[in-house]
Amino acid sequence: MRDIMGMMGKVKEMQAKMEKLQAEIAALEVDGTSGGGLVTVRLDGKGHLKSLKIDPSLFKEDDVEILEDLIVAAHKDAKEKAEAVQAEKTRELTAGLPIPPGMKLPF
Repeated sequence: MRDIMGMMGKVKEMQAKMEKLQAEIAALEVDGTSGGGLVTVRLDGKGHLKSLKIDPSLFKEDDVEILEDLIVAAHKDAKEKAEAVQAEKTRELTAGLPIPPGMKLPF
């Protein structure tokens, strides 16, 4: 019976830690760049676009497609950085737990 109570305590503790981790991730902001810094995007921890900066030198009619591609690339860069930070924080929290490889937390 003590083992079950102890396990329930551990589950509640892990739940509280996961909630804290989710709040930290939501508050996270990362920048992604492309074109050698000509385009910069900022995403929050959930992958939502917060801001976009474009170097004025890109505002030429012929360069619209290039600009569009750079924006997509900068967004991808920022999203990958946010996911890497999220994965690292989750790995720290779940260290020692038998979680199957490839399983993404938080759910």
